[in-house]
Amino acid sequence: MPDLLNTRPRRLLSVAIPVLLLGLQPASCGGQEPDSTKEPQVSRATAPTPGKRPEVPQGYFLFPIKPGQQNFLAASMGELRPNHFHGGLDIKTDGRVDLPVYAAAEGYISRMKQSSFGYGNVLYITHPNGLTTVYGHLNHFRGPVAEEMRRQQYEKKTYELELFFKPEQFPVKRGEVVALSGNTGGSAGPHLHWEVRTAEGGQLNPLQWGGFQEIQDHVAPSLQAFAVEALDINARVQGRFGKAVFVPKAPPLPNGGGYVWADTIAANGTVGLLVQGFDRFDQAWNKNGFQKVEVLVNGQPHYAHVIDDIPFPEGSRQVNQHMDYEWRATQGRQLEKLFVDDGNGLSIYQTGPSKGKLRVEPGQVYRVEIRMSDSYGNVTPLRFVLRGTEPAYRKTRSAAVKTQSLRYDISRNLLVATAADPDTASVGGNLTLYRGNRRLTLKPSYTEQSQNVYLYDLRAGRPDSLQFGSVTKRFDQQALIPAGREFGFSTANLNLGFGPNTLFDTLFVQTSYKQGLWTVQQPRTPLYGTLALTLKPETPVLDQRRSAIYSVTPKGGRAYVGGKWQGNTITAPIKTFGQFRILTDTIPPSARLLSKGPGGVVFKIGDDLSGIASYQLEVNGQFRLLRFEHKNATLFSERDDKLGPPLRGPATLRLTDQAGNEKVIHVTL
Repeated sequence: MPDLLNTRPRRLLSVAIPVLLLGLQPASCGGQEPDSTKEPQVSRATAPTPGKRPEVPQGYFLFPIKPGQQNFLAASMGELRPNHFHGGLDIKTDGRVDLPVYAAAEGYISRMKQSSFGYGNVLYITHPNGLTTVYGHLNHFRGPVAEEMRRQQYEKKTYELELFFKPEQFPVKRGEVVALSGNTGGSAGPHLHWEVRTAEGGQLNPLQWGGFQEIQDHVAPSLQAFAVEALDINARVQGRFGKAVFVPKAPPLPNGGGYVWADTIAANGTVGLLVQGFDRFDQAWNKNGFQKVEVLVNGQPHYAHVIDDIPFPEGSRQVNQHMDYEWRATQGRQLEKLFVDDGNGLSIYQTGPSKGKLRVEPGQVYRVEIRMSDSYGNVTPLRFVLRGTEPAYRKTRSAAVKTQSLRYDISRNLLVATAADPDTASVGGNLTLYRGNRRLTLKPSYTEQSQNVYLYDLRAGRPDSLQFGSVTKRFDQQALIPAGREFGFSTANLNLGFGPNTLFDTLFVQTSYKQGLWTVQQPRTPLYGTLALTLKPETPVLDQRRSAIYSVTPKGGRAYVGGKWQGNTITAPIKTFGQFRILTDTIPPSARLLSKGPGGVVFKIGDDLSGIASYQLEVNGQFRLLRFEHKNATLFSERDDKLGPPLRGPATLRLTDQAGNEKVIHVTL
């Protein structure tokens, strides 16, 4: 294959280091590639090796909510969430707050935090075996540690505070009430988020040790869909390149027989398997994730993953490479890959040298069994047959295709071009790629319903344009950005600074600018780490102090990103691709007194653009602590606050937003 392009993306001499502007912005809820007929050598996929975990005997941990009684889970460990694996158990609290939360084992309170976002009010207890249990979305802390938190909040004049403690400061016993359950932070309803973590920060599945009679599960997982995907330029599934998704129409067989796909699936080349489904616990309606998935090919182990240990927080974001991120973004279906894709460094896999990818040879039959399991050992199998076929050109026609057209996409470093071809010839017409005065002619790989499909490996060089018949289309991808290294990309309107951990895989970057709107790639491509985005506005921004980068949506949504100005450019770190604008916020926050009295004081607050950055109440000139609840945009005092001044007399509430606009209201309490 000729080299169409022998140039590299321009490396910048320097990349601006972004400064993250801290403020009261929402965080994610804690609620945050052989022959398959032979037995493969089963080994760990290439990944960092976690430290040795301590042994945990059955019964070591006490269930932290209503121990000894039946409980229910809203979420299980390892469920696939946007940008993270769910790191623990979400324990239902009867739809209310203030249930006692019990220390799961002897230890000491090593850390606590009060926040309006993320885990909300959260407590960490470190145990003698080195493990730490985490209790999130709490309403109130209990005991001497609660008094210490309140004291330091008044000393530092802030509600948002994180504290760390030494082992001798706040010891606790197994079964001691350490807090009351709540609905704080990113919680969508009352529950306790409970985790077990290693000293290295790994999140462990509390159900893997068994012994919790409070949670019952006799329900096997359910299958929603499975898929077979072509993974290289010569691979096909049912005669096509791409992904074939199969949705079972029949219920599972009785007595644990699982699902059987009756039709043989034709394939050739290297393919990957994917699966979608859910699990349920006894007497619970909500859907939970799989804990374990195994693949057997012709009766031999081929692949397995167990989501019992996820490195946190960096490894949790690897969920975007564990699942098919693009398919979810474009089709709304969440498929788990049953192979280790490029850029995935998790250590949850057991595979052979193929990393779970399956090489399908012509004339061979591959009997595939996928076993989906939960933490209680309930298993649901899926069985189907792949038959290897000879690669060959084929063509089907559609009378509906009357005119020529051309479109393209990129999949796994491959250019996938599709041309509508009304010609009745037995073989579809050729596609021509141009780069300067060079050109390359491609024959169609296959033609389906008068749509010719052409495949080209972009690592051989990026074209300037594509031509089919009388139709020419510009190739808009501007550069190849390699993963695993620092790289800079620049246009007249922006700079992109890639770090060694920004990308999962090679990126063919596409950007555009029009009338104050910057588009950076498509949001269907995930980022692993942060990307330094520098925007260069066409005209100088007059009020830089109140101007920042915002991510925007086609429906008009706006979210503050921030940024640091240097001259007439602004730089901020981003974690997702999309569209961005520079907006100026000159309107101060809003605030009004909702209620006052012996029970306390409540204010309703808001901001029209950048969001609240800080707040402070003074009563008779003295600081008075308020708690912020972003879900209903209220500031309120707490009944158990004995350190603050009485809520009587003249009071001043001062609010500042991310842009520095300030609102001051005076009230009499």
